[in-house]
Formats: sequence, C-alpha cells, structure tokens
Amino acid sequence: MLIICCEDFQSTGKLLISEDIEPCPKDDELLISVKAFGINRPDILQKKGLYPAPKGASKTLGLECSGIVEKIGRGVIGIKEGDEICALTPGGAYAQKVVVNYQHCFRIPGSLSFAEAAVLPEVYMTCWVNLFEHGMLKKGESVLVHGGNSGIGCAAIQLANWVGATVLCSVRTEEKKAFCEKLGCSYAINIENEDIVKSLHKNFPKGVNLVLDMMGGELTKKNLNCLAKHGRLVQIAFLKGQFVEVNLMEIMKKQLCVTGSTLRSKTTIEKKRIADLLKKNIWPEIDCGKISPCLFKEFKFSEVNEAHSYMENSLHMGKIAVTIS
Repeated sequence: MLIICCEDFQSTGKLLISEDIEPCPKDDELLISVKAFGINRPDILQKKGLYPAPKGASKTLGLECSGIVEKIGRGVIGIKEGDEICALTPGGAYAQKVVVNYQHCFRIPGSLSFAEAAVLPEVYMTCWVNLFEHGMLKKGESVLVHGGNSGIGCAAIQLANWVGATVLCSVRTEEKKAFCEKLGCSYAINIENEDIVKSLHKNFPKGVNLVLDMMGGELTKKNLNCLAKHGRLVQIAFLKGQFVEVNLMEIMKKQLCVTGSTLRSKTTIEKKRIADLLKKNIWPEIDCGKISPCLFKEFKFSEVNEAHSYMENSLHMGKIAVTIS
C-alpha cells in the first residue's frame, strides 16, 4: 500500500509517497480502506520533529480518516466489513489503509461525503472534552475562541452555540471575521487592528467565562485579562510558545482556573467515552444539518504538500481534507 512518509522531511522539506506493508487489525481493531483523511496542526508539528508519535503508535502522520471497513478483528462489535465509517486514529491515516480501534469509529452522519466525514473526529472530540469537561461551559455563559476560522474554531463555535453559550472569536482578517460571524459567532475581533482585551471588555466589561486557546505565548497574559471572576482558561496547544510568565496574583484575586489537555495522550477507554458522547449528542445534530464539518478545501493524495502549505500559511477557513481515489 501507499503511505505519505515524513521521515526525510528534515532534509527534503517535503512529504513523500512511499510503499509500506499493509497493517493487520488486532482483536479490537479494524482495517479501513481510506477514502479521505483530515489535516490537523499536530501533523505539521510531527513532520518537523516537534510532536513525536506516542509509544506504539504509527509514525505515519494522520489522526482522522474516513473510508470503508475492509477487515475486522474477532472482538469487534457493531461494525461489519463494507461499512462506511469515519474514525479517530492513533496515527497512520495518511495512507491507503489504516488500523483503528473499533470503539473510536463513527458512522458517517447524514449524507456527508467521505471528505466531509473525515474531518469530524479529531476536532469534535477535542472540542467536546475541552469545552464541556475541562472548560465546564454551560448555557448562558460566554466563551472566547482563538482562531475561530480554524478547524478547532469552527467546531468550538458550533458546540458552544449548541449548548446555549455566547461565542466570541479572535481572527486575523476581515474575511475570517465575517466567516466566523456567519457560522454563529456573536462577536469576532480582528486582532490585527484591534486590541483583544480592550475590544472584549467594551462588550463584556466583566470578562468572559471561558477562553479556549491554541496559541499560548504572549497571548496568555491577555487571556487572563479577558476572563471574568471564576473564569477558566483551557489550553489545547501552544503555537506561540509553551513557556510563559503570568501574574499569579491575578489568578488568585479572580479565582481563575488554568487547565488544558491533549486528545492523543488519552487512553483508549477515555477516547471511547468521548466518542460515545458525541454519537449520542452531536451526531444527530450533524444528521439534520444543525452542525456541519466546515470542509474548506479538498486535495488529492499527491497534493499533500500543498494541503500542508494551506494550513501552515493559515489560508483556510474550516477544515482541509485529502482524498484517495
């Protein structure tokens, strides 16, 4: 089978297509003939050597995919060969075939295409656990989502609206601002020409209840300033730096909570629990069109470097998928 190889990226600057041995599913796994896979920020970091795959996981990139079930392990329940599914993968999705734990698989909701379904698992599982479990977001509260036009941002906007919260976003262009507002963001801030703290406090003088952040770095201080008393800062990445200096007195006076998580490091059981919650609560919303995958652009298997370039240059508004014919 063909895979996208990143082993020589440091020397070539390119992802390359190469041959590999077809994986074999264990008892609780199934083999998917991949039709599409999603592009995510961790893929960019992994190819650069900044986000190594966990022990035992495939070194091939890719955290989500869709396709047709080709083989099933002896312990697989509720899924049969020939089923069309999408799945969270521990790695290895940038390939013609991948093995996944059957408990991390989803039926393809509604009439979505393989490309649309492929971009659902990673962002919706990430946003569910960080908005509602770590972030404790509930109806009537407010949340600031940084990078509202990203795949994570699109999922977070829709999930926050679903629970009845007011959503604010930060973006970097007027086009992205309009995109987020159309998606359901009540107030988008273009941080290229607006100070995020001042702009936020004009409309929310007491601050917001929750901040969902992927940037870290210097933005962390501003995040704390944007939070209301008893507010929560949830960190899910740190594209601008993981080492920051903060005023602990501000955290103490406002009784703030600073937390975060990564989806990839969670156990198989934890991922199953999150997947089950999405199947129960969110998949019906996707079925009826109230929540969408926000697929921005599709690329061919041979165009994976172009797909990465789109993400690295932040040209997307929504998710990016690669399809395999």
